Amino acid sequence: MCAALNPGDIFDVKKVRRLIELMKEHDLSELDLKQADNRVRIRRGGEVVAYSAPAAPPPRPAAASAETSAPQAPAADARMLVIKSPMVGTFYRASGPDAAPFVKVGDRIAPEKTACIIEAMKVFNEIPAGVSGQVVAILVENGAPVEFGQPLIKVDPEA
Repeated sequence: MCAALNPGDIFDVKKVRRLIELMKEHDLSELDLKQADNRVRIRRGGEVVAYSAPAAPPPRPAAASAETSAPQAPAADARMLVIKSPMVGTFYRASGPDAAPFVKVGDRIAPEKTACIIEAMKVFNEIPAGVSGQVVAILVENGAPVEFGQPLIKVDPEA
């Protein structure tokens, strides 16, 4: 049965294993290939795009004016969701230099809405929001390199 496989077949076990090795070598989290009517998608790890913010904010320098507003900040930060980078690459807010950004601060988004693009190895990957709510902060500059798990966008699910 294996002899019937096309030499260029993307489902060849040796080729799939080599693709997995390349994903590990280049720290890729997902690979999606299509050949004629056949398609293979390989993912490493779970697909986790959005996380809840930690309950306790990082320590801040002490200041007299900060003490009065500090009690309100942890409650607001605790409910925020953060869209994190699912891969290493370059962050882009829009599909091109002259295009409008996918999301802006103040926009309402849904889970299927494209939040940004991350370029990895000359492949432009659209990153879905994965959460619903209002964008409250874009945490990365356009064109900046990002790491796996790096926070990209803060979303308030209750707004």
